[in-house]
Amino acid sequence: MSKKILIVDDAVFMRMKLKDILEKNGYTVVGEAENGKEAFEKYQATMPDLVTMDITMPEVDGLEALKMIKAYDSAAKVVMCSAMGQQGMVMDAIRAGALDFIVKPFDTDRVIKAVDKVLA
Repeated sequence: MSKKILIVDDAVFMRMKLKDILEKNGYTVVGEAENGKEAFEKYQATMPDLVTMDITMPEVDGLEALKMIKAYDSAAKVVMCSAMGQQGMVMDAIRAGALDFIVKPFDTDRVIKAVDKVLA
């Protein structure tokens, strides 16, 4: 059975790009969210194998959403997505429990390597 992934990003284009990469590589996208509040709700509803989480989002940012998800499910697997220049936030996310990060714009090989590694 293919692994279930929840994509969280406030940019529709980024969600579409990531969904395309993941589905072409055999993963199932079980949901999408555009902010951290929605991400937490969708996580509870779908219980995905992995979450890709943008750092900078409106309402509730990726770091807060990561903490909420980890508090709800300590076994949650989260890969952060960041733009260049967000290294400080990425380090905070890793300390908060994120297992890896991918940099935008997305490189297909890097995305699949990170997802495969975290789900292995």
